[in-house]
Amino acid sequence: MHRKMTITLDEDVYEGLYRLVGPRKMSQFIENLLRPHVVDKSLDEGYRAMAADEHREIEAAQWCNALAQDMTDAAR
Repeated sequence: MHRKMTITLDEDVYEGLYRLVGPRKMSQFIENLLRPHVVDKSLDEGYRAMAADEHREIEAAQWCNALAQDMTDAAR
């Protein structure tokens, strides 16, 4: 979900931003600059660690397959 925010920039900064990225891409450009500084990386690192755990991934796949089979059986 996106939220709208109003910010104030020096006119020279605004004009440089406008020239560099264009009027329709400023928000994404600013978001990309800010994201590494304000979004917690620990969740990403946790997902990477889980994906690297082959035993856990095998168990997760087996669980998903069993659940899908249970749903198929219940639908019959």
